Amino acid sequence: MKKNTLTLMISALFLGASNMAHADTLKMECGSTGSAKTYCDYIKARFEKETTDKLEFVQLPPASDEKLGLFQQIFAAKDSKVVDVFQSDTVWLGVLDKHLLDLTDKVKDLQPQFFPQAWNNDVVNGKVKAIPAFLDTGVMYYRKDLLAKYGEKPPETWEELTRIAAKIQQGEREAGHKNFWGYVFQGKAYEGLFCDALEWIYSYNGGTIIDKDGKITVNNPQAAKALNMAAAWIDKITPKGALGYMEEESRAVFQNGDAAFMRNWPYAYVLAQDKTSPIKNNVGIIPVPKGGADGQHASTLGGWQWAVSAYTEHPEAAIKLVRILTDADSQKMQFKITGQAPSRLDVYDDPEVKALAPYLADFKQVFTSAVPRPAVETKSQFPKVSKAAFNAAYDVLSGRASGEQAVAELESKLKRIKGKAWK
Repeated sequence: MKKNTLTLMISALFLGASNMAHADTLKMECGSTGSAKTYCDYIKARFEKETTDKLEFVQLPPASDEKLGLFQQIFAAKDSKVVDVFQSDTVWLGVLDKHLLDLTDKVKDLQPQFFPQAWNNDVVNGKVKAIPAFLDTGVMYYRKDLLAKYGEKPPETWEELTRIAAKIQQGEREAGHKNFWGYVFQGKAYEGLFCDALEWIYSYNGGTIIDKDGKITVNNPQAAKALNMAAAWIDKITPKGALGYMEEESRAVFQNGDAAFMRNWPYAYVLAQDKTSPIKNNVGIIPVPKGGADGQHASTLGGWQWAVSAYTEHPEAAIKLVRILTDADSQKMQFKITGQAPSRLDVYDDPEVKALAPYLADFKQVFTSAVPRPAVETKSQFPKVSKAAFNAAYDVLSGRASGEQAVAELESKLKRIKGKAWK
C-alpha cells in the first residue's frame, strides 16, 4: 500500500514538472498606459486562466512607420524573442506576408463572424495571415440641425452632397457666418488623400486603381470623372486650405461649427459628441456617397489586425491567444474600454453594446461598404503606389492637371513601379 502511494506521489510530481516544462511564455504587443493597458490586462487574465501559459507585454513605437520599420528589422533577422503576437496595419499584410504565421486551418471556423471585407483583406495568396482586431473606415459626417433647417435629407450621391453643401453654405454666410463651408475633407498629399481618392474613384465605378489580380486599372473615364468632381469643390464648397488638411485639421473646422459635411474616420464621432463640442447632439453619419445614381458607396478600409510572427517558438499557444483576442467577449470588452469599433458582426447585436452605443448601428451600415486599398496585391511596393496615387489626386485638386491627364500619368508611373510583377 505504501509502495503504491509513493508511486502515485512520484508520478504526480513528474506530471506537475512536465506541465510546467510545457508552459509557454508569449510576448504580445501592448500599450503601456491608459485604456490599452487596461484591455491588455483583461486579455492576460483570461489567457492565463484558460491556458497553462503565461503572457508578457512588449511596447512598440506608437508611430506606424516606425513600428513597421522595426518589424521589418526583427523579421529580417528571424528573431523569435521580441514578439509573438502583434497588431498589423491593414496595408502591411502584403509587405509582411512571408513573416506571418499561416492561420488558415486554425481559424477558418471564425470567418462567418467577421465583416467579409475585413476578413478577405487578411487573406494573402489564399492563406489567412491575420484576424481583424477592430475596424476603421471612411465616414461621412453631417450636421443634422442644418439639414433640417434647410429642408434637406442626408445625401445619397456626391451630386446631392454638392448641391446641399452649396445651399447651406450660402444660407449660413448670408446669415452672418462668413467663414462657413459646405464640405471639408483630407486634401493634403499623404496617405489620407489616397483613401479619399479611392472612395471617389470606386464610387463612380472606376475600380480600385489596381485590381485583385494586380492589374493597373486607374486609367478610365470614371476615375477621371471622380477626380474632376473633387477638384470642382475647391474654393466653391471646400476651402483652398483643405489642400493642407489631414484628419485633425478637417475635424477642427467641422467640430467648430464651420462646415456642413465632413469626411473622416470613426474616431471623430465621439469627439464631436463630447460635452464641450459646439455641435454636440447635432452630428449624423452616413455612408460615403455614391457616384451618381448608378454608382456605389465606398468607404476605404482601415483598422488593425492580430497577427502571429512566423518565427514564434510557440505557434499553438499564439493561436490560442489570437482566438481569445478576437472572440465576442474580448471585442465587446475592447469596445467598452478603448472605444474601438468591433470587427465581429455578432458584437453589434449584443444588447449591452446596443444600449451603450446605439450609434454603432449607423457605423455597421458604413462598414459594409468598406473597400480595401490594393496593398496585398502590390506587396512591398504599396508605399510607392500610394504616394504616386495621392500625388496624382493632389495635382487635380490643386489645378495642376485634369482628371484625364492625372489618371493617364498615374498609369504610366504605376507600370514603372510594377515592372514585370509586384514584389
